[in-house]
Amino acid sequence: MTPSLRRSMSLPHATAMVVGIILGASIFIQPSEITRLVPSVRGLMLVWLAAGALTGCGALVCAELSSVFPHTGGVYVFLKEIFSPALGFLWGWGMFWSMHSGIAAAVAVILARYVAYFVPLGEHGIRAVAIAAILLLSFVNYLGVKPGSVVQVALTSAKVGAVVVMVFFLFWFGGPAHRALPVETPLAEPVSFAAYGLAIAAGLFAFGGWHMVTYAAGETRDPERTIPRSLLLGTLVVTACYMLLNAAYLYVLPLSGVAHSTRVAADAIEHVLGTRFGTAIALVVVVSALGGVNGIILAGPRVYYAMAQDGLVFRWLGSVHPRRQTPYLAILAQAHLRTRALVAVALDCRRRRLDQERLLERMGVAPDLERLRRLEETLLRRLARDGVR
Repeated sequence: MTPSLRRSMSLPHATAMVVGIILGASIFIQPSEITRLVPSVRGLMLVWLAAGALTGCGALVCAELSSVFPHTGGVYVFLKEIFSPALGFLWGWGMFWSMHSGIAAAVAVILARYVAYFVPLGEHGIRAVAIAAILLLSFVNYLGVKPGSVVQVALTSAKVGAVVVMVFFLFWFGGPAHRALPVETPLAEPVSFAAYGLAIAAGLFAFGGWHMVTYAAGETRDPERTIPRSLLLGTLVVTACYMLLNAAYLYVLPLSGVAHSTRVAADAIEHVLGTRFGTAIALVVVVSALGGVNGIILAGPRVYYAMAQDGLVFRWLGSVHPRRQTPYLAILAQAHLRTRALVAVALDCRRRRLDQERLLERMGVAPDLERLRRLEETLLRRLARDGVR
């Protein structure tokens, strides 16, 4: 008997996947960009509410489609069945070579940069930690969809719990900071419609990834009901978290402080509780990034599996482990692509640095090379600390 995927994901697992993928590091950085575009408390909250409402509309559409096509593959299946197999083919191959591989690798690098907040890491150390995170989470998902979804629930619970604790601390202990805020002066001219549009687009960036739960419909119990419910519940939870966090930021920091901050969450916590609590934000970002990477690793291979079943990609990507009942070769191929991308970037950076060193040697400044290396490592650590992506 040919092995098939096991339906073991329930509503809590699917909802955790939606929340875990969306609720990433962006909310700890993105409010600054939006505040610069819309320098008004009411306008800022309206932007986040509008971004959440638009995401909810998209989730409703995806919920309807997933109830009609409750099959493994998600968006790939929707495009194939509604429009043309050619569109599904392009979507799947785009995911395989660039979209998912690049996103997961980038989030893993963010994770590693924030790990460097606790442990000094150079350029190669950051790449090594990112690769280790991808390989470890790929192995967990190789063991089965249930272990992968359990890890997702744990990481998502930790993220949402951290957000709740942050909001509580900022409102509970932020009274003196709030009373010291300057009175908000009326704007010289109203915010333009274009600025609102750009701000909402920036807000939507922080809501990305909610559709990925549909990729695992073939391993979800009662997908016709579970997937739509998880999409709606997940987007509501994330919208509530984003609204509460932004309200907490604005409660203790002036608009100008939020607009010009490169790590608004850390600045808000340090402003209220002191600098020693700033490291807690780095830990929250690490957990958030881990949840995002795990969710992407859990979702992506299911698309390649569905394409292999339709003959639109290599047949071996559709192989199912006889005991684990996971698309194990698709998981391994995805992990290989992501780690190769990180290694390629590291080698390219090394080549560029060697070229720079040769140029400096020809200019007669070779004795300063070691100092430049130390300066580069110091700058990388500061970038990680300040939340630069």
